[in-house]
Amino acid sequence: MSQHASVLPSHTLPTDNKPQWSVYTDTNGSFLRLQGEWTLSSSSTVLFDPTALSSVPRGQTLKIDISDLKTWNSALITFLWSVEQAAVKAGLQMNTSTLPAPVLRLMALLPSTPSPHQHHVVERVNPFEKVADLTLSCLNEAGIFAQMIFDATVGALYILKGRSFMRKKDLLTDIWNAGPSALLIVGVVNFLLGAILAFVGLIELRKFAAEIYVTDLVGIACAREISAIMTAIIMAGRTGGSYAARISTMQGNEEIDALAVFGIPISSYILLPSIISLSLMMPFLYIYGTLIGICGGFVVSMTMMNMSPIGYWIATFDGVALKEFIFGFIKTYFFAVFIATASCRVGLKAGRSAADVGIAATRAVVISIVGIIAMDAVFAVIANALGI
Repeated sequence: MSQHASVLPSHTLPTDNKPQWSVYTDTNGSFLRLQGEWTLSSSSTVLFDPTALSSVPRGQTLKIDISDLKTWNSALITFLWSVEQAAVKAGLQMNTSTLPAPVLRLMALLPSTPSPHQHHVVERVNPFEKVADLTLSCLNEAGIFAQMIFDATVGALYILKGRSFMRKKDLLTDIWNAGPSALLIVGVVNFLLGAILAFVGLIELRKFAAEIYVTDLVGIACAREISAIMTAIIMAGRTGGSYAARISTMQGNEEIDALAVFGIPISSYILLPSIISLSLMMPFLYIYGTLIGICGGFVVSMTMMNMSPIGYWIATFDGVALKEFIFGFIKTYFFAVFIATASCRVGLKAGRSAADVGIAATRAVVISIVGIIAMDAVFAVIANALGI
């Protein structure tokens, strides 16, 4: 075989097995000769010079000569892909029938031309547009939230008529989970908070010889704010998160879709038991937590001040008015309705994957806690305006 043209310096057979290539033309056509070991470890990456194809007439076929090719790996595939791109630009066809079958399978996975570079378009953010979108989204969620409460109220009225889709078993289960099952954690947290209030209050009031007023401090703080907020936060993390996780799991299992197909209203079957159970149990948990918190303050006070137990309880009942308990009782009812409704809403709008279950539970807890704090601030303003 005589070599008629070579557009790169001619290569003799390699003696060190380094990868080499050359383009030549003979009576049988134009060839790309591959020599040596085409592996990543043999040498640095070999580059193909597109000008090597300038002497090959357009429209001809470039054949591959692998008679001197030894071992190879992905380095050969990378080189052949660059040759193929250059051949397409030069108007040549590439005959790869002589290549090993594994090389052909890998080459078939690569496009003949690389994908064009995608320029990243920087979108300018319009702050007014973002604020408008956020406002509309908030208004839409507020409307859906109000509609859910309205549907639950209508469903409660149907219970009185005996035509509700709510199952008594679901209601009793939710009542148990939202009430008796939460007594331990609510009691422990409120007891410790009452003890902390008494400890801090005694240290400060002792400076003014007013230790007796620690009874008012613990009683009013627990009855008016601390027990109501902490009980609501506990139930948001314990019960609200479970509502969101349960409903999002039903969403992923297409149980919500099945209920819609059978014509069973979701508000009565899922939302109503959650709201009723939490709104019934939370006020009683608040009363329980308040008494436990006062007991925690009592235990600390008896160890740090010279006062009889009977005198402590008499001072507590004299200093804490009944309106404080009524105010906290009413607050916890609204907290319960908000926690249950918000958690169910988050579960209903969750995705259908397993990861969305955890996201929904976390989001429900965060929204519930932030909403509780915001509602408590509103109640504080109302109480101040009413002189409570």
